[in-house]
Amino acid sequence: MTFTIYSTLSRKKEVFEPLNPPYAGMYVCGPTVYGDPHLGHARSAITFDLLFRYLTFLGYKVRYVRNITDVGHLENDSDSGDDKLLKKARLEQLEPMEVAKYYTDRYHDMMDALNVRRPSIEPNASGHIMEQIEMVKQILDTGFAYVVNGSVYFDVIKYNSRHHYGILSGRILDDLLSATRDNLEGQEEKHNSVDFALWKKAQPEHIMRWKSPWSEGFPGWHLECSAMGRKYLGDQFDIHGGGMDLLFPHHESEIAQSEIANGKQPCRYWMHNNMITVNGQKMGKSLGNSIMLEEFFTGNHKLLEQAYNPMTVRFFILQAHYRSTLDFSNEALQAAEKGLKRLMQAAKTLENIQPTASINDNENIKNIEKECYEALNDDLNTPIAISQLFEAVRIINSVADKKEKINANDIVILKNLFKNVVVDILGLKAEQNNNQSELLNNLVKMILDVRQQSKDKKDWASSDKIRDELVKLGIRIKDTKEGTDWEI
Repeated sequence: MTFTIYSTLSRKKEVFEPLNPPYAGMYVCGPTVYGDPHLGHARSAITFDLLFRYLTFLGYKVRYVRNITDVGHLENDSDSGDDKLLKKARLEQLEPMEVAKYYTDRYHDMMDALNVRRPSIEPNASGHIMEQIEMVKQILDTGFAYVVNGSVYFDVIKYNSRHHYGILSGRILDDLLSATRDNLEGQEEKHNSVDFALWKKAQPEHIMRWKSPWSEGFPGWHLECSAMGRKYLGDQFDIHGGGMDLLFPHHESEIAQSEIANGKQPCRYWMHNNMITVNGQKMGKSLGNSIMLEEFFTGNHKLLEQAYNPMTVRFFILQAHYRSTLDFSNEALQAAEKGLKRLMQAAKTLENIQPTASINDNENIKNIEKECYEALNDDLNTPIAISQLFEAVRIINSVADKKEKINANDIVILKNLFKNVVVDILGLKAEQNNNQSELLNNLVKMILDVRQQSKDKKDWASSDKIRDELVKLGIRIKDTKEGTDWEI
């Protein structure tokens, strides 16, 4: 089967053909580390974790690069705003790198909880200043950038005269000029309002600064991904991903500066995940409806009716196609929680199912397997794949209830399907919340106390029976001089 992905650039599904098979290069815009990760961060991370996992499953050797933005991210697109990280550092009276380190660790903790695999390489923007300076020099040498008062700007008008600024987003330059012509405050240095900063001269209050041929300053936001993508994946690589909110101006500007510096577009396929909404409204801090991931896990937010496991959040995100908007509601999350529990329980049930037929393979099971992989090959269509998994759940429960028969071959197909798709590709795993863990500990302790009482009475048969039943449930016990230890 052929794997197809939707390319934002061509606006159609394309067969994935890497530049250098079986190797595949993939760059994804990571977080700006000035605050805790929210549901939008989770959606992007899970989307491209899914892609990473699936390409690996298909046999590609994937180099996955995801950056950490810890410098140069301005508050707005006029290049005149405050760096968000610096604002946070001043607010909390910390060094900027303390803020970056703290929130990078927080991001990793949340992604680990969501079972998002770490990328192959995770470069920091602040650790690649020299590469960014080198790219600015190259762009200046071509005449597509200019220096004003120690800052360097990319000349979008000149670029558009030979290329197409707006090729990715579909924006028209004349419309952009009209929209910004009356809003030039803070942009006096630019030749044109649409030009963007490659390097900014640091003002006296700006803490994070580096020496360059033009001034002591810092790189523009768009530059880091082009420089780091080139360093780790080459002048052109296979896939560049990120959230839909990065499509313009960030990714549009990446294309322009990479085209000039490298002589070619940075990647073959652009992929964008869509937004999270709340009651149809975009989720955002300014609207007061943004929910941090930790708040999902604790339930500590006014919009949440309960706490939700990380795996419930992951499953909720995977139930929608990555290119569709995903609307948050407690009802949807609670339905995802029930659905995930049903799916994982069926996986447990499957482990104990024995063949009840010797011939007549169940054609429905083969169709489920076929359609599940066809859905994933069709631009990662997880909703269809998950619907097929629930058809498998129905069969498993029917066999367990002795309403259907199954042979050994079909059991193998189902077990492989659950391992490959549920665990390896979708990245789902059984998870217990803290209350369930405490309940399990207390139950096992109570059962072991009963077993100890049987041993004290020299009722070895009862003691052995309790041990054997626990083993059947997946709980192994070990008697020691200090007492009885157990593990799952």
